[in-house]
Order: sequence, then structure tokens, then C-alpha cells
Amino acid sequence: MAPAIQFELSQPPTDAVSSLKFAPESPTLLLVSSWDKHVYLYDTQDQEAGGKLIEKYEHRAPVLDVCFGTDDNEAFTAGMDWQVKRINLKTGDQTVLSTHGAPVKSVVYSKEHSLLISASWDSTLHFHDLKDLSRGPTMITLPAKPHSLSITASKLVVAMSSRLVYIYQLQATAMLASQANGATAELKPWQQRESSLKFMTRAVACMPNDDGYATSSIEGRVAVEWFDPSTESQARKYAFKCHRQPDPEGDGSDIVYPVNALAFHPIHGTFASGGGDGVVALWDAVAKRRIRQYQKYPTSVAAVAFSSDGTYLAIGVCPGFENGQEDYTGEGATHVYIRELGETEAKGKGAK
Repeated sequence: MAPAIQFELSQPPTDAVSSLKFAPESPTLLLVSSWDKHVYLYDTQDQEAGGKLIEKYEHRAPVLDVCFGTDDNEAFTAGMDWQVKRINLKTGDQTVLSTHGAPVKSVVYSKEHSLLISASWDSTLHFHDLKDLSRGPTMITLPAKPHSLSITASKLVVAMSSRLVYIYQLQATAMLASQANGATAELKPWQQRESSLKFMTRAVACMPNDDGYATSSIEGRVAVEWFDPSTESQARKYAFKCHRQPDPEGDGSDIVYPVNALAFHPIHGTFASGGGDGVVALWDAVAKRRIRQYQKYPTSVAAVAFSSDGTYLAIGVCPGFENGQEDYTGEGATHVYIRELGETEAKGKGAK
């Protein structure tokens, strides 16, 4: 087995990374959204040169999330300018799909239902029926501010403040989006849950096999849960501590860091977590075991993503607010690393 290789992209964003996404078809095409008001498209193939910056797409305000669409040439963005945009990555054309009443925190695309879903700090979800954009988005009101969205072939998970988690059936939301004709609609979630983590949820990520999801909090913990509402299935859920470092004072206590990012491996179903301690770890959710932990990065890990074939792991690193600095700047301190995974590097270990 060839040794795992890691390299750094040579032209990273000039401010904090908000999200990273690999293309659905090509395992070396990577989109990075940043607080510097740009979305970056890289080809990570040439490791010697530190990848290649193909294009930058300027926005009016910081970009908080990005995702690919139907193919490698279509992307969607969520911005601080309250807008949800579609970008043609070939021509650079940008189209505004909808405008929320506050910054848009997340966008996710469902190829199975041809739906784009955006979540905003105005406590709404917008469902965009991409088969017919003339109708405008369908709006659903949420009971709290959404922090993170994740999607499977059949479900949408919305993690909100007040530790609320809503799970929607995408079939129902797609039907609603095709009928509501751009109006505000009522849609009860398939399940309403309270997070098993006691502190604010930072990230949510769904298992690729559509079985469940993981959430992380600002207080160095991750919880793993299953969708199946049966008592047996719910009894399997658990939470664990991670991203904690011994206090240098040496009094035996730990410094606890937020777990900023989660991503599931598309093939092995294991997942990566990235924390404010600058550490990325791989976990086997079913066996409840840590597979490995990588060497510390220079500063806080803001985002992680696996390529569609599971060969690469992208890691966005930039100063977080862990050090309580007043004058925040990610300039010159933002890095994007690409790690080529060994064949069994992200494979689960099986139960103990």
C-alpha cells in the first residue's frame, strides 16, 4: 500500500473557509467557499504544483456554503447577502434563485428529487424545484435558527438552535415544492427530535447508506443516531467526547474545543470530524471506535469533505474564535489540505 500523501493547495482563499465540496463526477474537482466573498474552483490533480486554481467566482458578500448540482459544471451558493445563487462553472454566469430575509447558512442539492434546499438565519427553508424554476421557491418556517443541513437519498436533516433536530422525507417536500407554487407552506417534519448533545449543534452529516446521522457540538462531543424510530434502533444512539486537549497548566483538566465539521466516507460509511483543536479524526460509527487521528494542523479545522470516490479528504484550516481574538482575520492563515487516502485508511475496524 502506497503511503498516504498530503499536500496544500497553493492559492488558498484569503479569508476563512466556510465549506468544501468535491464534484459528483470528478474526484479531483473541489469547490471552496470563503468569507473573502469568493467561491474557488480547484483541480487538485497536480500535487507537485499544489493543485490548480481554475476559477474564482465573486459574490457581493461572504459565502457561507456551496454545493455542486446535477454535474461538475453546476454549483449553488448560500451567502451573507441573503441570496441563493446558481453558478454555471463553465461560463461563470450567476443566477439568483431566491432571497431570504437574513443570511443563508446552508445549501444542499438532492439529485434524486431535483431539489435545491437552502436554510437561512431568518428561520426558513426554501425548496427550489429545479425542474421548474419559474414557480419560485416554496418556503417552510422553522421553529429556530438552522445551523446545519445534511441530506440522504430520501431524507433531509435540519439541525437548529435550542438543540432541535427536524427530519423531513424528501418525497413529501418535493411534492410540496411542485404544488405550492412559490408560496409559504405548512409541512410537518417526519420526525422531531431533541439533540442528545447538551450544547449548541455545530454540524450535522448523514450516513451514505441512509440509516442515520451524526451531529457535533461546540462542546467537544459527537452524537450518532439512527432514523428508524423503533425502540431497538433508538436504543443504539450514543454520544462521545472528542477534540479535547490536556490543559497545559497540568492540573489534569481538558481544554474543550468545538467540533466544527463532520463528513461521512461515501464507500466505507466511516466519518471524519474536524475540531477547533486543529485535529482531524476518523471514526467507525457502528463499531463506536476511533480509526485514526492525524497530526495537528496549524490552526482550527473549519471544514472537511471526502471526494465522491472516497480517495481524497479535503481539510479547510483557518483561525477560529477559540483564542477569543477581537480582530479576526483569516488572511494568510487560511490553508486547504488535500489528503490522498490509503486503500484501507478510512475503512471501519469492525466491533471490538
